[in-house]
Amino acid sequence: MDLLILSQGASFSPIQLFLDADLVVKAVIIGLALASIWVWTIIVSFVLKIRGINNQSEAFEREFWRTEDVDGYFKQHGKSDLPIAKVFAAGLAEWRRSTAVKTPDRQGTRERLATAMDSSIAAESEKLANRLNFLATTGAVAPFVGLFGTVWGIMRSFAAIAAEQNSSLAVVAPGIAEALFATAIGLFAAIPAVIAYNRFSHRLNQYEARMGRFADGFHGLLSRELEREG
Repeated sequence: MDLLILSQGASFSPIQLFLDADLVVKAVIIGLALASIWVWTIIVSFVLKIRGINNQSEAFEREFWRTEDVDGYFKQHGKSDLPIAKVFAAGLAEWRRSTAVKTPDRQGTRERLATAMDSSIAAESEKLANRLNFLATTGAVAPFVGLFGTVWGIMRSFAAIAAEQNSSLAVVAPGIAEALFATAIGLFAAIPAVIAYNRFSHRLNQYEARMGRFADGFHGLLSRELEREG
């Protein structure tokens, strides 16, 4: 009998559950929904961004290792916003400063070159990872925010039982449904955020390693040039 009453008098569509929820549960659902939208915005934008950066970096490296005029290549690509180009620019700028004197210190020049390019790699990696912190935060916090909505909805159900002195399923089901809906929204925001954060962190580590390999190769090229000049 309770099931019949429940099926006739209650709707379990997401929209109806939201409309029937009280102010606290609505606030939880709205907050989680906004977080989920922002998570997917970051995911899509980062996928497009890292794909473009990888393709452009591959072309940059291929052209660089073919060129015989580093200064000429710098004039063409030195002002690029590409992270690997920033590493190249940092290394060449330090090279010019260190070799501007009559008798440059070879060991000191090598150390300054490595420091300059390592600092540039760290700075560019930090820029790329800037918005990924939101994914990590959402993945960690969203389930607990949803759980708060769940607890609040269950408390409301118990309050309804006490007020009506009726423990039938028709009385408690709406509040429980609202509670579970808040949990579902929390998981909907958290799961893609965690997966994307782990995947993107791996992609960033790969690109950071790529910049490191380029810096090592460029450092070796400049070191050999330093020896020839000496």
